[in-house]
Amino acid sequence: MQVLFADRLPDWAQEQVQGLGLQVSMRPEMTAEDLDQGLEDVQVLVVRSTRVTARCLQSSPNLMLVIRAGAGVNTIDVSEAAARGIHVANTPGQNAAAVAELTLGLLLAVDRRIPAGASLLQEGTWNKKAFTSATGLKGRKLGLIGWGRIAQEVAARAQAFSMEVHAWSRSLTAEDAHSAGIGFHPDVTSLCTASDIVSIHVAMTPETRGILSEEAIAALPDGAIVLNTSRGGMIDASALLHALDHRGFRAGLDVYDDEPSAGGNEITDPVARHPNVVGTHHIGASTHQAQDAVAAEVVRILTTFTLSGEVPNCVNLAEETLAHWQLTIRHFDRVGVLAGVLDVLKEAHINVQEMDNTIFAGGRAASCTIRMDSRPDPDTLQSLESRENILGIQLTAL
Repeated sequence: MQVLFADRLPDWAQEQVQGLGLQVSMRPEMTAEDLDQGLEDVQVLVVRSTRVTARCLQSSPNLMLVIRAGAGVNTIDVSEAAARGIHVANTPGQNAAAVAELTLGLLLAVDRRIPAGASLLQEGTWNKKAFTSATGLKGRKLGLIGWGRIAQEVAARAQAFSMEVHAWSRSLTAEDAHSAGIGFHPDVTSLCTASDIVSIHVAMTPETRGILSEEAIAALPDGAIVLNTSRGGMIDASALLHALDHRGFRAGLDVYDDEPSAGGNEITDPVARHPNVVGTHHIGASTHQAQDAVAAEVVRILTTFTLSGEVPNCVNLAEETLAHWQLTIRHFDRVGVLAGVLDVLKEAHINVQEMDNTIFAGGRAASCTIRMDSRPDPDTLQSLESRENILGIQLTAL
């Protein structure tokens, strides 16, 4: 099996993958345009930031798995991959500490105006009076949009600064929030109403794009701080610009709506260039610790896939299928038994949605579970029961 790394990972990760008996190509210089030409012999593609388009997937006939060496998969056409039976996996949580550290770093930098002060010193200017008006973090109310691994790491660090943490997430319950010692809110606007500072930690999806909306920004108090180390496009840019210009807002941002492409060196995003913004260059996960953790997870995914065919962290499997009936078939483990079962179901125009076969100790017998979209009629069941090497069947409604 051939594995292509289209972004650089540590040498030790490459060596471990080669140790699995896989053929490895390391080509970090590849662009999305290069991938669009097709990957004729590649079965597994590993990317960090390189975009994987529908054209790439359509032009790569042997591709079985795309691994995103990171959490977000918005740079991969996940729907097209699902339509073509290509697994897409990611490495969630492995860079959580690094992103949380940068989030708190941006917050401190914004509150204490560290970049501006450092810049004056480098120019030879001493102006202590200009930098003595910071509010401080103790007792401030931090609202977290999201409650995944990164948000929880941010919360732990914020609580160490004696901040009051609040959160909203589609999956967060009032009980879970109470257990974590944070405030619970039913929606983003409610969260902003209770917060001095808001920080975004959700994945980019059509539902979360613009999640810090004009309404949510209006709910924040004058002088609020907005933090985003997630993805550009999460914030209503025009509403944020207005708040930066007219309501004393400040922001600490690592991501932007209009980031330069790979190799670009100019950014025109007006939010990034605003004087009330402390910005970094989309480097949230860029620590040696985080990259090693991500690489180790990539190796784990590849190892599991190679040895078992299973894909940990797969993001494009159906959450719910059309299977409404389950057929459990006990059978002797012999050549052609299951092929015969599937032939009977095919003749009955029954589509198999899921199938799993388990072998008993000694290797003589097995039990196969088949989930189907329709109920077999009595004649089909009788045909299955009467087949050679079938020990018994059981039909169950799901």
